[in-house]
Amino acid sequence: MANFSRLEVAEVMKQTGLVPLFYDGDLTACKEVLDACYKGGARLLEFTARGDFAHEVFGELNKYVLKELPGMIMGVGSVTDAASASRFMALGANFIVTPVFREDIAIVCNRRKVLWSPGCGSLTEIAKAEEFGCEIVKLFPGGIYGPDFVKAIKGPQPWTSIMPTGGVSPTMENLKGWFNAGVTCVGMGSKLIKKNANGEFNYKEIETNTKLALSIIEDVRK
Repeated sequence: MANFSRLEVAEVMKQTGLVPLFYDGDLTACKEVLDACYKGGARLLEFTARGDFAHEVFGELNKYVLKELPGMIMGVGSVTDAASASRFMALGANFIVTPVFREDIAIVCNRRKVLWSPGCGSLTEIAKAEEFGCEIVKLFPGGIYGPDFVKAIKGPQPWTSIMPTGGVSPTMENLKGWFNAGVTCVGMGSKLIKKNANGEFNYKEIETNTKLALSIIEDVRK
């Protein structure tokens, strides 16, 4: 069961402006990444469930968070059907992120009052998602659409909250473009959760990048 209501999750997304996201099948590595993001100031993390037994890894990871990282809000991304969403919510997922808009996922999440953020790529999809109770829409792939798309959406629908994922990096130029366009928060993966040349996570760089991204977001919003 989720420890945070959907409105609480949405508020933290709005306040911090950053949702780090990553996947790894190694529980120890996942804990280290979480620690680095937490030390860097992040208070949400999307575990992208893209591998076999991802639900087992997430379950143990969430137990670790509940014990060791107070205030950290864990969610699950890359969820493609209602059954998977239900499984992760049973393991304590506080929010569900999907690559596409699916009504079946909306229904099971709304039933439990868990925030869900569907990947949308048109104003029609965004409006439909909001009709199904979506608080924050995921713009995916964000890099394909860009900040100008966000500006266009915010014109007729200033109430829409948008989280671009893909094409987001921890630089002043990139984040200024997105937030000046009107996004509520950004999802950031490989540009934030860095690996070294050997394919191993660089935990110190992850912490540094998280601090940098949050600092830039704060400055841009002033």
